[in-house]
Amino acid sequence: MAGSLQDQLLKAGLANKQQANKAKAEKRKQTKQAKAVKKGEVFKDPEQLEREQAIAKAKEEKLQRDRELNRQREDELTRRSIDASCVQMLMQNSISMPHEGEVEYNFVDGTTIKKLYVNKTLQEQLAKGNLAIAASKGSYILIPAGVAEKISERRPELIISRQKVEEIDPDDPYADYQIPDDLMW
Repeated sequence: MAGSLQDQLLKAGLANKQQANKAKAEKRKQTKQAKAVKKGEVFKDPEQLEREQAIAKAKEEKLQRDRELNRQREDELTRRSIDASCVQMLMQNSISMPHEGEVEYNFVDGTTIKKLYVNKTLQEQLAKGNLAIAASKGSYILIPAGVAEKISERRPELIISRQKVEEIDPDDPYADYQIPDDLMW
């Protein structure tokens, strides 16, 4: 009785050629997997690979969402700190206005013309551009031009009105004529 068990089963008629080939393929697959396990390689079925890829993709998407949320939080913190520093600069550098100002100073806030009642020296400083008008908690305050410049770099919407110091054109024929102080618009 020489030969393998498979040959003997085929001769006895207990198995056919197709079953023998199937058994050989199974045996080859098992030995290949056993060798791969020894080497550290593991053959995975396609479903398991798809699951692992889906899990890896979900982790990557979660990381992206977390990064975006962190960036938004940092932007919000930065915006809040800028707001706080601007409000602090406004409060520390505000110039007190007289309660009963004798001169009205007109300025534009958005699309409307507003009035502030100030004294003569404040009016001159506003006209020359040494002072600026800023919005603070629903009211208007006067601040120095240097502070207004710093605030407008960070939050330009807080500065309502600021006169620009105009350079005098040397070829201007009306340069010798001054605008009257009592001219109001």
